Amino acid sequence: MIEVEKFVFNPFQENTYLLYDNSKECVVIDAGCYSDEDFDQIFNYISSHNLKLVKLINTHGHIDHIMGLPRLSEHFNLIAEFHKEELYLINQAVEQGKIFGINLIAFPKINTSLQENTDVTFGHSILKVLHVPGHTKGSVAFVSESDKFIITGDVLFKGSIGRTDLSGGDFNILMNSITNKLLKFNDDFLIYPGHGPSSTIGEEKVSNPFLIS
Repeated sequence: MIEVEKFVFNPFQENTYLLYDNSKECVVIDAGCYSDEDFDQIFNYISSHNLKLVKLINTHGHIDHIMGLPRLSEHFNLIAEFHKEELYLINQAVEQGKIFGINLIAFPKINTSLQENTDVTFGHSILKVLHVPGHTKGSVAFVSESDKFIITGDVLFKGSIGRTDLSGGDFNILMNSITNKLLKFNDDFLIYPGHGPSSTIGEEKVSNPFLIS
């Protein structure tokens, strides 16, 4: 069974997720830690639970979801993983940060291994990668079919959907990703979004104003 721990980090109130199982191996999804207090939270959690961080994986490359990657990559000697279509955002990250008054250090090397229907493995667990573009070109979701949850990033929220007015966004593509990929899962699948509270596929089908026809 996968344990899901949520941290809310940085001025954008972004959700960073730490997942682990009884092997004690863990992955961090969307490392948005920025302040020293943010990093202390995640370092202390890993240490106090005797976990071994083995992967840094990412739903997309907007700065609020990647602020912590340079420091975590160096500290744990890991290469962050993205979909290949996110390279354009990673290359702009330092300059984009300046617009918001966010100081990012030079971004580390990344791995673009997160492609459609590949698997992310850690410990005894498997996450399936779904390419769900529309918020960004290379947005992905991570699905645990055994534990019935989806990490949706900024594609689908409780009661809302991702923005499409930023670089790489497209409303029609986003709605296609949600309708034809995410909503195909059973109603009891939990969704863990990039901001705000969790929900379920079933709840969003009947209450999300963007999804009710």
